Amino acid sequence: MYGNDRGSFRGESFAPSAPVEAGKEYEVEIEDVAKKGDGIARIEGFVIFVPDTKVGDHVTVVIDRVMQRFAIAHKA
Repeated sequence: MYGNDRGSFRGESFAPSAPVEAGKEYEVEIEDVAKKGDGIARIEGFVIFVPDTKVGDHVTVVIDRVMQRFAIAHKA
């Protein structure tokens, strides 16, 4: 009767899983540049920030870190 009826979000994931994995290599094209200068690539719409790149670069990247909405990578 006095319990929390709002449900629990602990341990539940409502966001789709990222299409990339930390430690894996991917071939990407840099499509844009972020405010801080990192190149932006996308895989299935998922944003990947890649330092030391510019628009139009085709690079192989290694994913360093995967967050809920983006990933951070470096050039292989």
